[in-house]
Amino acid sequence: MNTINKVAISAAAALMAFTAAAQRTQKFTADRNNEYGLTYKLPTTRVRILATAIKTVRKAGPYWQYAKKYLGTSDVITADSQTWELTGASMTTYGVPDDSQQFLMQFKGGQAPFIMKTADDLLLSINSENTVPLEPSLSATVGRETVLDDNNYLSSLSGDILASESLSKRAELAAQQIYKIRQSRSDYATGEADTMPDGAALKLIMQQLDEQEAALTAMFVGTTSTSTASQAFEFNPGTEDVDNAVAFRVSDENGLVDKTDLSGEPVYITMRVTERGKLPVNEKGEAKKLPKDAVVYRIPGKAQFSLSYKGKTVAKSSFDLAQLGIDFGLDPDLFSNKKQQSYIKLSPATGAVVELGNAAR
Repeated sequence: MNTINKVAISAAAALMAFTAAAQRTQKFTADRNNEYGLTYKLPTTRVRILATAIKTVRKAGPYWQYAKKYLGTSDVITADSQTWELTGASMTTYGVPDDSQQFLMQFKGGQAPFIMKTADDLLLSINSENTVPLEPSLSATVGRETVLDDNNYLSSLSGDILASESLSKRAELAAQQIYKIRQSRSDYATGEADTMPDGAALKLIMQQLDEQEAALTAMFVGTTSTSTASQAFEFNPGTEDVDNAVAFRVSDENGLVDKTDLSGEPVYITMRVTERGKLPVNEKGEAKKLPKDAVVYRIPGKAQFSLSYKGKTVAKSSFDLAQLGIDFGLDPDLFSNKKQQSYIKLSPATGAVVELGNAAR
């Protein structure tokens, strides 16, 4: 059965990034204490989806209905709103232990080969140091506060505006103040002001005038602010094709959410099996037999994945999957030979051989 579970990462209240540490690895040596036998598990492969979305918040100013009359513009925000839109998505794979894929490696005494495993028993390597990669970073940014938030615009209003009880009158006085600011800025820019300050002071005055005008104008036309967030979701592939399963959703209220949150627009995942693992063959084209007491690894299969949102494909990837594969193995004597020990590194996502060679002595 295909399942998708959201990784619990919540949006932060300030810019920050979350980077998960590599899963802790452990080293085990075959010796008399364990009768030269070491146990391990191979993985089943899961897909991690990293999604990024942008949040847009629009706020209407208190005088929006007077914008045409006093400022001559109809390009205004007339009601508060919030939207989230998916801006990017990518996919990676990782492995989780498959309890049905647990094995015992039995070595000969006196050679002391060692293995590296994750804390949950996934085999990473024999006679070689190996770790699992870092998980992808997740981040959240908070939109910049605007003059309409918490009535910040009030500091830009004159006493006459604040004293007026009529909304229409306050809008008229605010518009007059905007035109006065524009005239003052023009006077400074052309050198026609009664008193012209030096360069640094002039720059500061012009900046203050710009800020005052922007605050007052926002009371008519409104403000728009944006922020972004990243979220990780997990998809557990089976061994058959999948058509348009809901991977997660994008909600205008809550952003990137689990597939069960029906307030959001669905993002679909599709899987196509392209290859299944096959046993290696000898020079006669016959399938090789599993060696006795073999160190078992996985020959994975392959599948293609795509994500779609609002009818458009937003990401495509092809991955090796352990569950589409087949078991094979190597003679354990390779790793305990007195003359020359071998080493092997396995993929933590699929259990496949990544590297095999002679270990340094």
